[in-house]
Amino acid sequence: MNKKVPMRQCVGCGGMKSKRDMMRVLRTPEGEIVLDMTGRKNGRGAYLCKDLDCLKKAEKNRGLERSLKVSIPAAVYGNLEREFGESETE
Repeated sequence: MNKKVPMRQCVGCGGMKSKRDMMRVLRTPEGEIVLDMTGRKNGRGAYLCKDLDCLKKAEKNRGLERSLKVSIPAAVYGNLEREFGESETE
């Protein structure tokens, strides 16, 4: 019997991909917005393709803000972009 692959929708482009192929952006219980590399941290999560364009789209269409139910300042998007870049080089 095949194990079901969990699918998630990108808040940037709206595409469906397997959970493993995506980045999880997390709002922690303290209200911080961080990139969750493990996918196991506590808090409300939203998924993005591992693509900087999707992060830009999510910023433009406010997809992350809707999913995380919080307004996100531009500085946080800057931090996410930097973390995105770092994760791609690993």
